[in-house]
Amino acid sequence: MPLETLLAKLDSFAVGREMHSFASLLYPWCRSITGDGFRDTLYAVIKRIPIELHEVPSGTQVFDWTIPDEWNIRDAFIKNDHGERVVDFRNHNLHVVNYSVPVDRRMSLAELRLHLHSIPEKPDWIPYRTTYYKKAWGFCLSHRQLTALPNGEYHVVIDSTLKPGHLTYGELFLPGQMEDEVLISVHCCHPSLANDNLSGIVVATRLAQELRRIDLRYSYRFLFVPGTIGSITWLSRNEKIATRIAHGLVLTCLGDPGGFTYKKSRRGDAEIDRAAAQVLRWSKEPHRIVDFVPYGYDERQYCSPGFNLPIGCFMRSPHGEFPEYHTSGDDLDFVQPEALGDSLVKLLQIIDVLEGNYRYVSLNPKGEPQLGRRGLYGAIGEQVMAMLWTLNLADGSHSLLDIAERSNIPFSTLKTAASKLREQQLVATIA
Repeated sequence: MPLETLLAKLDSFAVGREMHSFASLLYPWCRSITGDGFRDTLYAVIKRIPIELHEVPSGTQVFDWTIPDEWNIRDAFIKNDHGERVVDFRNHNLHVVNYSVPVDRRMSLAELRLHLHSIPEKPDWIPYRTTYYKKAWGFCLSHRQLTALPNGEYHVVIDSTLKPGHLTYGELFLPGQMEDEVLISVHCCHPSLANDNLSGIVVATRLAQELRRIDLRYSYRFLFVPGTIGSITWLSRNEKIATRIAHGLVLTCLGDPGGFTYKKSRRGDAEIDRAAAQVLRWSKEPHRIVDFVPYGYDERQYCSPGFNLPIGCFMRSPHGEFPEYHTSGDDLDFVQPEALGDSLVKLLQIIDVLEGNYRYVSLNPKGEPQLGRRGLYGAIGEQVMAMLWTLNLADGSHSLLDIAERSNIPFSTLKTAASKLREQQLVATIA
């Protein structure tokens, strides 16, 4: 099926509802950079697309990093001196600092406070905190809960394990006509955070489902990894494959109601940067294009100087720029089916640009070919101009995206024009 046909038939709201339902399934599970919660998430993805799981042992050196011990948790709570659970991991998995070491102690409120985290300015939300690479422990709770704790003795239990195991990541390869690849990467390591985690997972999964139905020009590689350590691990094990990556996107924060933000690759002018800008510009919707900075998600690993891959980050509201970020406010109500569906459509449109960005050569380059006798001059003005621009720049050195940027005509319009010109044997593709 051609990609433009798929886009024309896609019911973005219905697909958005399906993705939201998938997010609802995953939401309660306690994920981390290793452990059973991460694996369970990938097993759920496997039911939808045939990703391959890779297990890398703890202690493995991956460039300057070392795979940490595997962390799993069964239960955690703080009980008051009446035996009541005043903080309970079973109620919300953000209550425990992710990667906390095991604890079973009694202590005063003053000692306990040294291990408690809240957000005073958001008194009803639970913060998200981690201690991946430092052995420590702690609890997170709403500030309202914290200020209501009376003096007394508390029983603190974190029933967790931290021992040698594996880091797990998922990978799906979709072969195309070319060896050159498009990389789609998402982090899957956060617990109950619906936008900053689950939205990327469900949109990437659905994107892979749709692309499996398409005759692809490029090959596509989907990665479902724990943040930072996962992308570094993949790069360390796949340096040769990384040389084949021609374009790529890190996906995150795709379910909130904000406008789109595209963060450019380190190169700044890669084809993926231009394709994303083209789609967002002609969407006529609010959006931002921002320059690369070496902070954020896994794009900073793929764009590190030893690789400098052409990979940007596609999101709606950026991390840290919505109040719900890394708190219990980032829940399933914050993520909207309409936004998920719209994010999928924009990604398919970006891929349509990549897939259709051929260079053309005119087969009738001396003077302007007579369009009228070929039935091509009766089209509306923009379509005629699209044909004229395509014919004039079909010199083998300009891609269709080059023509779109120079002519100020949408890529989709030029793609249709080029197709009509090919049918009339006026142009031919050369790449």
